Amino acid sequence: MKSLLLTAFLVSGLTIATVETASAQQDSLKKMKSKQFEVGEGIGINIGKRDSTGKITSKGRFVGGITFTRVDLGFSRLVDNGSFTLSPENDFLDYKGGKTSTFSFDIVQMGYRFNQHFKIYVAGGFDWTHIRLRKNITIQKDQPQLSYTDDAVEYSKNRFSSSYVHIPLNFELRTKENDKGNRFYFVIGPEVGFLLNGKVKQVSEEKGKEKFKDDYRFQAFRYGGTARFGYNGLGFFAKVYANDMFASEPQKGLTNMSFGITFGLN
Repeated sequence: MKSLLLTAFLVSGLTIATVETASAQQDSLKKMKSKQFEVGEGIGINIGKRDSTGKITSKGRFVGGITFTRVDLGFSRLVDNGSFTLSPENDFLDYKGGKTSTFSFDIVQMGYRFNQHFKIYVAGGFDWTHIRLRKNITIQKDQPQLSYTDDAVEYSKNRFSSSYVHIPLNFELRTKENDKGNRFYFVIGPEVGFLLNGKVKQVSEEKGKEKFKDDYRFQAFRYGGTARFGYNGLGFFAKVYANDMFASEPQKGLTNMSFGITFGLN
């Protein structure tokens, strides 16, 4: 969690610096006769109709490109068939809620802005879920279903993680800018993810630091939805995944969700 917090502080600092730079440039950008891009959206191409004077009458345009935004930092929760209480079959996954976290960000996006208030876009990025296990167990590799062994070792850290490439399709609504040039954002849409890997990280006096990688029966493909609400560059997010967290029959009905703060909403 300390590494996550350090990363978050660095990311938030970068995001804030980017927002401040973008705000300083905004006035000069507005004075340009031909707008070819909007800060945070990448390159944009106007395709609106032109009147008799040649002026573009529609504000709709394609936008997209390389970006670094929607940096999410928050908590994750396991949902066992609609309950936050784990069933006996899943009790070995009992976790420390304050240290079970999520971290994600987007690095590319492409879409269409219809006007100053509405945009649709598809993005791509990465996310990590870190489950801090309470029990002294080791999740086993290369098993047909999610399995574990009880260990005669006291772990000071026993973290069970997954990492995914995610692809969200977002529908963005935003208000008119206020006198300070800021506005409210509301973003909602479906999201799919493709598993990169699973990981177990353990720390103990007996064995020191150990790391193991495997798919650990995490779903190779997952799907769900995301909602964000914020003001200017800071807001809140919630993600809910619809399919099972593991491709393992005893864990059928076990899903996960996450919530927290998000930096950057463009």
